[in-house]
Amino acid sequence: MADASAGPQTPSELPGYRPVLSLPQLDVLRRYGAEQRVAMGDVLIRDGDETYDLIVLLEGEAQIVEHYAQPDEFVIVTYGPREFMGEIGLLTGQRAYLTAVVSAPGRVLRIPVQQVHTIMDQELELSELILRAFLLRHSRLTRLGSGLTLVGSRFDVNTRRLLEVLSRNRLSSKWLDLEGDPTAEMFLRRLNVPVADLPIVVVPGGELLRNPTNRALLDALGLATPPADDDAAPEVCDLLVVGGGPAGLAAAVYGASEGLTTTLAEDTALGGQAGTSSRIENYLGFPAGLSGEELAARATLQAHKFGVRMKLGSRAVALSSRPDTHQVRFEDGELVSARSVIIATGARYNRLQVDRLAEFEDVGVYYAATQMEAQACTGKPVVIVGGGNSAGQAALFLARTCSDVYVVIRGQTLGNSMSRYLIERIEQAPRIRVLYETEVTALLGDGALERLTLRHNADGTTSTLAVGGLFVFIGATPSTEWLNGQLAMDEDGFVLTGADIPVAQLESVEHVPLLLETSRPGIFCVGDVRSRSVKRVATAIGEGSMAVRLVFDRLQVTGVTVAESDRASVV
Repeated sequence: MADASAGPQTPSELPGYRPVLSLPQLDVLRRYGAEQRVAMGDVLIRDGDETYDLIVLLEGEAQIVEHYAQPDEFVIVTYGPREFMGEIGLLTGQRAYLTAVVSAPGRVLRIPVQQVHTIMDQELELSELILRAFLLRHSRLTRLGSGLTLVGSRFDVNTRRLLEVLSRNRLSSKWLDLEGDPTAEMFLRRLNVPVADLPIVVVPGGELLRNPTNRALLDALGLATPPADDDAAPEVCDLLVVGGGPAGLAAAVYGASEGLTTTLAEDTALGGQAGTSSRIENYLGFPAGLSGEELAARATLQAHKFGVRMKLGSRAVALSSRPDTHQVRFEDGELVSARSVIIATGARYNRLQVDRLAEFEDVGVYYAATQMEAQACTGKPVVIVGGGNSAGQAALFLARTCSDVYVVIRGQTLGNSMSRYLIERIEQAPRIRVLYETEVTALLGDGALERLTLRHNADGTTSTLAVGGLFVFIGATPSTEWLNGQLAMDEDGFVLTGADIPVAQLESVEHVPLLLETSRPGIFCVGDVRSRSVKRVATAIGEGSMAVRLVFDRLQVTGVTVAESDRASVV
């Protein structure tokens, strides 16, 4: 039986990864759970469990095991007295993907997940301690490749789609590349799965998914909300938020906290592009910064706390309206009706105009710099194209593990598009070099990206650079295809709001749009998808919360009764 618990510590495994609870903290936790005696070999949590408890060890020891009772069983860590077991999936509803088994008899405190959420809501000190430990553990498990297993070809579009879902949702996983990993074929033979069925995903607990949709994958992990019953009359919610980035999460949290029945729909991952950021350092109230993962996790917990209905893994495909309600249809067939809609679908980074780009996407070319991408490039040089804050944050993050980081921009300075604090840190980082007036003109490699060609516009020369990855953070294309031109937009396709909407594009002459309202009454737009928005996390969150107040104002105008106390408390 292999044991990784004695391995070297990394920075994310320093204090906080395995906190030892104080006696007063244990006394608080006892109010929420029940003690139980356990014997050697007792299974406390089994991979595949749909729900499971927070386990606090009072006496004895317990091990966290991957592939429990199988030939390749692997012990990840051993916990002792006054330590607790679990990671962020316990709070988000993800099914267990590891097994906890007693390795020395003793006593445990079992706290049901409902009570854990109460602790997170009401016990500030313990909430911070638990959340921090869970996030650090998730980071470590991601590096280990624990969790589900994806088998597929790097050349297959569906393999790349699933890789993006796993990366954007920050799901701990292992990818066996059919072309690049010699264990892939052995794995398929063991499962008796033909190559024609690829890609497949093996979910802890034994379930095998053959080329699953995004929704099916999230559902198998316990993360997707079942669609409404087709036979039941559709309920009309007060607020539908389409898009789960910072703006959408803020709108959902504020809407639900003010008593609006709220549905939040997100097709890829809660947190949006901001959720993939390694460190957000200029967000008010966090002087040491916080990761996009932490921001998304905290916001998601708040949304659950206030009763937001989460609809994940299904893309909005159509919008329609009636005099008193709006309907959004999703690709899974569900039709959600709402009195008000907030569009927060964000924008996608543009693709480089170079040959072979599609061939290398997700096997060398990336649009996010999370731990999963960094792990694929460890010890290798990488190139980042783009001069905005996302590019700067990615450069600093990748410089921790990559041998060299080259930031490539066409301009002569970073000062026009990047915050000063990031520029100063990049200038001081020994592994980061900025290549001004430079463009990527060619991608080279056999199966995976190995080299790229750079053109230096100042002198017209070219050079070839060996790389482990190319990260693209250039421009943005709004995610508005599903609107089918029904709302007023600017020349680049971003949604117009408020006074920016030409009178000729308003749906009626009586409609005077509110600040963040679109050309259709009752439909609002926030965040990166909005025309002339400020591309900053804090601004997106502010717009999301502000839009909720405007929703109340519009509902009042249309005759929907809203308690005055509720209106006064909207911030």
